[in-house]
Amino acid sequence: MAAGRRPATGDGAGVTDGLPLPLDELPTPALLVDRNRMEANLAATARSIGAAGVALRPHFKTSKCLAVARRQLAHGATGFTCATPAEVALLQDAGVEDVLWAHQPVGPAKVAFAVEAAARGGVTVALDSVEVARPLSEAAARAGVTVSFALEVDTGLHRAGVDPDKAVATASALTAMPALELRGVFTHEGHLAKHGEDRAGLEAAGRLAGRTLVQVAEALRDRGHECPMVSVGSTPGATSAPFVDGVTEARPGTYVYFDANQVGLGSARVEECAQTVLSRVVSAQRPGTVIIDAGIKAMSSDSMAAAGSLGIVCDVSGRPLDGVVFGNGNEEHGYLSGPGTSELRVGDLLRVIPNHACGTTNMWSALYFVDGDRAVERHPIEARH
Repeated sequence: MAAGRRPATGDGAGVTDGLPLPLDELPTPALLVDRNRMEANLAATARSIGAAGVALRPHFKTSKCLAVARRQLAHGATGFTCATPAEVALLQDAGVEDVLWAHQPVGPAKVAFAVEAAARGGVTVALDSVEVARPLSEAAARAGVTVSFALEVDTGLHRAGVDPDKAVATASALTAMPALELRGVFTHEGHLAKHGEDRAGLEAAGRLAGRTLVQVAEALRDRGHECPMVSVGSTPGATSAPFVDGVTEARPGTYVYFDANQVGLGSARVEECAQTVLSRVVSAQRPGTVIIDAGIKAMSSDSMAAAGSLGIVCDVSGRPLDGVVFGNGNEEHGYLSGPGTSELRVGDLLRVIPNHACGTTNMWSALYFVDGDRAVERHPIEARH
C-alpha cells in the first residue's frame, strides 16, 4: 500500500466463517461468482489485450469488490476505470495508483472531490467541454492542485463526449485553463451493442471507433498537444478496438463475469459466465408460470436487447433450462414462464445468469465465491449508490 493511503473498508481477504457450504444451504437469493470461470475470463482477456500490445484498465463498476480487483491486478491490470467518486475513493484507499474517473465531475461536491482526489495523486478525470472544465479549473487553481484529465470523445454512442471534429478546439480551450493537464483521449464504444447478433458488424464498428479515436489523438499531437493515453473501453469491443494501431489501453468491464447480454452479442459463451443469482422456486400455482424468490431487487432490470430477458435460467449446476424464460419480476418475485416450467417444483434451486452483470452487482452488498457446488468465501461489494 502506498505511503499515506488509508486502509480500505474491505481488505479483499473475504469471510470464511461457516464456509464452505453446499449451495443448497445458502439463503436465497444470493449472488454467486464461480471463481474458476472468473479466473479463466481474467486470464483470457489479459492474454488477448496483452497480444495487442496495450495496457489493461478494467472498469471497476462491474465488481465493486476489492477481492476481484486484486485478481485483476494479479493478471496484469495497470489500473482501473471508475464511474463514481465512491469507487475512486475505495481504490485510492486500497493503494491503487492509476485510476481513470470516466464521468464528468459536475456540481460543487464532485468538483471538490476531483480536486481532493487529484491532490492525493494517481487520478485522471474525464472532461468533454469548457462548461464542465471551468469550475474544476477554478477550484484546482485555488487549491494549488494540477488535475490530469482525459478528453472524452464520442465515437458513436452519442452519450457524453465531444464530437471528433471538435476535439482539437476543445482540448486547446481546456489546456489553456489553469491547473488542467491533458493526459490523453478516451471513448466508450457502447454503441456496438446495437449490432445485436451481427458479430461481423459489431467488430467492424469496434475497429472504426478505435481508428476514430487514434485520428483524434494524431490531430491533437499535430497541434502540439501531448497525448500519451489513447483509451478504448467496452467488453463487446475488446476483440476489435484495442487492436487498432495507435490505441494504448483497453477498459473492458463485464469481461470479468460476462452476462446474458454478452452471450447474446457473441462476446461470451454461457459456460464462461461467472456471475449468477441463486434462487428457489417459491410458487407453482398456475400452469406455464412459476415464481422464484429473485425479483428486480436481486437482478438488473436494465432493458438489454441482446439478452431479451432478465437473465438465463439454469439449474443449480449452471446448465440452461430449455423452455424457461425469466421475462418479468416484481421487487422480490421473479416470473418464469414457458413449457419448461412444468418440470419445476416449489423448493427447486436455480441459478440465473443476469442480463447485465454491472447493474446486478449494484443491487448486492456481498457475493459468494463458488468452487464447484460449494460457497467458499464471502466478500463485500462496496461503493454502491
